[in-house]
Amino acid sequence: MKKIFALTMAVVMALGLCACGGSSDDGSAEGGAVSLSMATGGTSGTYYGFCGVVGQVLNEKMADSLNITVVSSGASAANIDLVETGANELAIVQNDVMYYAYSGTDMYAEKAPYENYSAVMSCYPEYVQIIANKNITSIDDLKGKKVSVGDAGSGVEFNARQILAAYGIDIDSDITKNNQGFADSADSLKNGTIDAAFVVAGYPTTAVAELASTYNFNILAVDQEHADALMADYGFYTYGVIPGNTYSCVAEDVPAVAVMATIIARNDVSEDTIYNFVKGMFDYQADITTGHAKGAELSLETAVSGVDIPFHPGAVKYFTEAGVMTAE
Repeated sequence: MKKIFALTMAVVMALGLCACGGSSDDGSAEGGAVSLSMATGGTSGTYYGFCGVVGQVLNEKMADSLNITVVSSGASAANIDLVETGANELAIVQNDVMYYAYSGTDMYAEKAPYENYSAVMSCYPEYVQIIANKNITSIDDLKGKKVSVGDAGSGVEFNARQILAAYGIDIDSDITKNNQGFADSADSLKNGTIDAAFVVAGYPTTAVAELASTYNFNILAVDQEHADALMADYGFYTYGVIPGNTYSCVAEDVPAVAVMATIIARNDVSEDTIYNFVKGMFDYQADITTGHAKGAELSLETAVSGVDIPFHPGAVKYFTEAGVMTAE
């Protein structure tokens, strides 16, 4: 399957490059298709895989109007930089990082707001998975414990800070904070050098699934009251469940908050182009789902949820016609 996907992606990339070579000043190829470059993530990650399938399907089904080149990148923060500076027209990002950059807050507090982009649509949730050893059964129990909160300054660390604060726990003084990525956190939890870890990703997350094969852990629930408080304070959170048996050692559904994997576009991409892009996502959802399981999670309702920045006019037009948004 990896060889097939790699070959498919090579074809998508090659087609995109050919289209770029024959483009006019307005970004449209000689045949009339508009060429768009989409920043994603690492080649082994969900962003790259999902967007690669989106590009393949839309390039095939909408060859007369769109041609998408999928680009591997450093994910959310790097993608926002790429779109802001014009290196790419589209990108997929976590909606909380998108908000921080647009508003100049939290991890972007020392930078001027990034305002050359707008939201296109949310695609699927990336749950805040709080993985803990079996002796810990609630978020309240994390006080005084050794907790990995993601890489220093990352979006994961800000998620951890916000969720812990909702439970009255100060990330800087009430826990022993460790800054580790997902794989290192899983190793540390198994080795007993930490008690819990925050992981923010679509489920099942590879590092967590691999941990479950050799180590029993709990996933700590966020109850409705605390979720409501978080969503009131931070418009980018959504609420749902991590289904039971997503990981072999957790049989029950676990309520959790999530951020959304969201597509953004430069403001100077035309209204018609983004309208056609969003329309294609839903018109050909079945084809996208055949290529990648995350396609099944696309819906009109969630596409406009968790977005705390302006939508692109093309997206507003589509979602207004679809009845899930009111144009201002």
